[in-house]
Amino acid sequence: MIRMIMHGCNGAMGQVVSQIAAEETNITIVAGIDPHDTMQNRYPVFPSLEACGVEADVIVDFTSSKAVDSLLDYSVKKRIPVVVCTTGLSDEQIKKLEEASGHVAVLRSANMSLGVNLLMKLVKEAAQVLAASGFDIEILEKHHNKKLDSPSGTALALADSINEAMDQEYHYVYDRSQVRKPRDKKEIGIQSVRGGTIVGEHDVIFAGTDEIITFHHTAYSKAIFAKGAVSAAKFLAGKAPGLYTMKDVIKS
Repeated sequence: MIRMIMHGCNGAMGQVVSQIAAEETNITIVAGIDPHDTMQNRYPVFPSLEACGVEADVIVDFTSSKAVDSLLDYSVKKRIPVVVCTTGLSDEQIKKLEEASGHVAVLRSANMSLGVNLLMKLVKEAAQVLAASGFDIEILEKHHNKKLDSPSGTALALADSINEAMDQEYHYVYDRSQVRKPRDKKEIGIQSVRGGTIVGEHDVIFAGTDEIITFHHTAYSKAIFAKGAVSAAKFLAGKAPGLYTMKDVIKS
């Protein structure tokens, strides 16, 4: 049985992950970490990782970027593999995450959904044909009004997938309101919408002369991300130090 710590257990995603994990037969949450002890959970909850003395095989993180530094320190110190699902990380935090992966197994993904990870593969392949033929590229993402980071980590990951396919020739443009000029052929426009309870929508638009091709993904519930996180936890437990992604989980 894989023993898991849920970091951010009382948040919206932490609660969904807890429900999904409770339905699994080969993984169990042995402890939760959250400074706000406002929920009734099936496992003990501690205000911080330092206060938690429970042994575990893997940590799943759905918190905020400000909690990631101490999480990585704890993971390295205890040699516990960690699945980092939090988005909006700074360049310094991404570097720290990469350094931590030299000591412990770390899995980071901008989106835990199987469908989104397939979408990243598809737009990468499409870019090699369409961008090379002069198609403009725009990404539109929509999320609920409580999401803190903008653009979404998924939108950036989609842009990165395209840019990787095009030898990093493109730059990203997030706001055109202050610039009055035609779009550059080597740009990827990324726009954000925040409102209501939208779980997550992403459109990747390839706009050419007299034709448009759009790749669209809609998340109807947080359960798809929770299922991916639990699958990632089961994959990562017992793995050697290194930096892993959802691509590794899908291939396993």
